[in-house]
Amino acid sequence: MSSVAVRAAGAVLWRRGRDGVQVAVAHRPRYDDWSLPKGKLDEGETIPAAAVREIAEETGFRAVLGRHLRTVRYPVAAGPKTVDYFSATAVSGAFDPNEEVDELRWLAPAAASELVSYDSDRDVLADFTAVPAGLSTLLLVRHAKAGKRDEWQGDDDLRPLSPSGSRQAAALRELLPLFGPDRVVAAPRLRCEQTVGGVAEDLGVPVEHEDLLSEEFYWDDPVAGLGRLLALVSAGGTPVVCSQGGVIPDLVWSLATRDGVVLPVGQGEKVPSKKGSVWVLSFRAGEGNGGPRLVAADYLPTALPTPATTKAG
Repeated sequence: MSSVAVRAAGAVLWRRGRDGVQVAVAHRPRYDDWSLPKGKLDEGETIPAAAVREIAEETGFRAVLGRHLRTVRYPVAAGPKTVDYFSATAVSGAFDPNEEVDELRWLAPAAASELVSYDSDRDVLADFTAVPAGLSTLLLVRHAKAGKRDEWQGDDDLRPLSPSGSRQAAALRELLPLFGPDRVVAAPRLRCEQTVGGVAEDLGVPVEHEDLLSEEFYWDDPVAGLGRLLALVSAGGTPVVCSQGGVIPDLVWSLATRDGVVLPVGQGEKVPSKKGSVWVLSFRAGEGNGGPRLVAADYLPTALPTPATTKAG
């Protein structure tokens, strides 16, 4: 007999009010409860896309995602259910009562924690308040698949994406805008530029080349490469940075070690960096001349959709 694992996504939707940060809590008449916005994945939908869609459907607000907060697991009639929660900034919109939510309250996080009906929502809110809400995000992308280096006869800098790599790039074109990027930077490799070129085109910005984030230049001076990445964070906005597998693990490990961030990998394991994957790096402003400090690092191994349900034997 098989059980069905239900995938869902939600968020702590927040904005700045007169007295500081406010978060949205929704009343669902079907259950007569107060909860954070969330809902099940549609078929062919990614977890981040589901979070943004559910926020819009339940609250009327367009949101930009930030760091991943936690995954909550609990049983439902169909089987075990998992809900991935993000921090999400309310960008625009307004609430209108609807079939799913008949009332929305914007509250200070402490008041929201008192109102919500479930301990799991209180745990998510505690994760949200553990660091300041207004963080900077950098999206560090490994270039998509480009075939095998030893099978390419031309200049390796000009090795293009393979058909499967083009599909990964198309998925990244859908995924990355959910985090609100406004700048696109790539190592000077055709495969890197092609991986994020669609995002740049949609934003109406150029793909900027950065030598220090290519493998040979980075390893000539890793400190300079790390400094360049931090300079992109300090410049403001939300940059997309596309680099290579020989650079990304060291960059992420160096930042995490410097700033005391626990990575979502086992002790002694190599920092993952699959082709077409994304590290969502969240920074807070440094005090004085300290520069930005990493506070969270979330790994998205693929931009391709996650099955909404999976059957287990």
